Amino acid sequence: MKPHSLLVDLYELTMAQAYFNYHKDTVATFDLFVRQLPAGRSFLLFAGTEDVVSYVKNLRFGLSDIAFLKRQQLFTPAFLRYLKDFKFRGDLWAMPEGTVFFAGEPVLRVTSSIIEGQILESNLLNTVNLATMIASKAVRVVLAAGNCGVFDFSLRRTHGQDAAIKAARSSYLAGFSGTSNVRAAQLYGIPAVGTMAHSFIMSFKSELHSFRAYSSIFPGRSILLVDTYDTRNGIKNAIYIGKELEKRGYRLLGIRLDSGDIASLARLARRMLDREGLTYVKIFASGNLDEFKITQILSKNAPVDNFGVGTKMGVSVDAPYLDVIYKISEVGSRQGKFLPTMKLSAGKVTYPGRKQVVRISDKKGRYLRDALVLEKERVAIGGKPLLEKVISRGCLCSAMPSLRTVRRYVQTQLARFPEALTYPRSRYTYPVVLSRELKRLMSYLQLHLSEHS
Repeated sequence: MKPHSLLVDLYELTMAQAYFNYHKDTVATFDLFVRQLPAGRSFLLFAGTEDVVSYVKNLRFGLSDIAFLKRQQLFTPAFLRYLKDFKFRGDLWAMPEGTVFFAGEPVLRVTSSIIEGQILESNLLNTVNLATMIASKAVRVVLAAGNCGVFDFSLRRTHGQDAAIKAARSSYLAGFSGTSNVRAAQLYGIPAVGTMAHSFIMSFKSELHSFRAYSSIFPGRSILLVDTYDTRNGIKNAIYIGKELEKRGYRLLGIRLDSGDIASLARLARRMLDREGLTYVKIFASGNLDEFKITQILSKNAPVDNFGVGTKMGVSVDAPYLDVIYKISEVGSRQGKFLPTMKLSAGKVTYPGRKQVVRISDKKGRYLRDALVLEKERVAIGGKPLLEKVISRGCLCSAMPSLRTVRRYVQTQLARFPEALTYPRSRYTYPVVLSRELKRLMSYLQLHLSEHS
C-alpha cells in the first residue's frame, strides 16, 4: 500500500524545517499513550501495530509531494532535498498488538532523529486511535456475549470505507467470529458471514416463497430473517423450510431475530424449533446491539447462539474517540547525553525519560499491577516488560504475528486479569504505579524546568 506521506498536520513539517535549521542531528524519544480512559472503560485493548509498522517502514516523500510542498513557499530547498531522501532510521518499540493497557502507559515509543519522530506523530495518533477505540469496544461485546458467537455487521454505519475495514480487523482480533465485510475478509482472512435482508423477503409474493428461493440456492448456509411481517409466522415458515431441507439431505443453519423483545422471541423460537425436531437450528440476534443490550438479553436466559453487532461497535458509540497523546520525553544533547524532559501544563503533565511498562503477576500468573519504570531500572520479580523493539535502526526486527495469533493472545491475557475488570459496567481500577526512580526524576524536573521556563 502506498504510504500517505502528506497525511500529516502541517505543523509537523514546519517544526521539522526548524529542527533542520537548528539541530537536525538531535536524537529524541517520543511516547504514544492515552491520557485518560473514556468514561465507563476500565481498560483498553491496543490495536493498529501492523499499520503503524507498515507506515513507518515505507514512509517516503515522492516527487509530487515535494513539488506540492515547494508551492507552499514555506520550506527551504535544502530541507526539501532532505525530505526527498527521507527514510525512518530510528527505533520503534511497541506493546504486542492485543495487549490490555491503561491510562498513562506508553503503547508506542519512538527513538530517532527529532525530525523523523516529529513527522510520524499525526499518522501514528490517527492509526492507533481508530484501531484501539474499536478493539476496546469490541472486546467488551465479546466478554458480554460469553460463549455466544459475535459477528461484525458494522460496514454500512461506520465513518467511511477505511474505517469499516479497520473495524472488521479490530473486532476480529478482539474476539469476534467473523464479518459481513467481504473486502475485510479478503484482506485479513476473516471468515465472511451473511444472512438476508428484509428487502429480499419483500420482493417475493410471500415470506415462504422468499425463504424457499434462498434456501434452494444456499441449502446448507441459509439463515432466515423471520421478523419482516410477523415473527411467530416467520418462525413457522422457517420450520417449514427446515423440514423441506431435511428431505433433501440438508439442514437449515439458523434464523435471525432483528427486532422486538429479543429475549422472549428467542425463547419462543427455541420452543417452536425444538418441538419440530430442529434442535440444531441456531438463533441469531441483531438490531442495535452492544455489550449492555447483550448482557440484558442473556440475563433473561435467552437461548441466543450468535449476535450480529453493527453500529454501536463500529463507531464505538459511547466512547467515539480516545484521549491519545504523542509527547517528547527525552532529548539528546550535543555531548551525546540524553536529557529527560516533561510537560508541566495543568492537567497535562507527562512522564519523562525513556520508560518501560512492567506487568507484575503472582505465582499463579494472575496479573496484580503494572509499573511504569525508567528503562534502565531492574524489572521486579514476576514482572514482564510490555514494550518490545519492533523496528531497529529502520529495519523490522521480526515478522508481525498473524491476526489469529493476536486473537489467542487477547483471550489468554484477559483470563489472567481480575474478573471484575471485564464486567461491562465495571468500576474496578487496575493498579498502575510509578517507580521510585521515575517519581524522583519527575520531582527534580518539575523544580528545574519551572526555574528555567
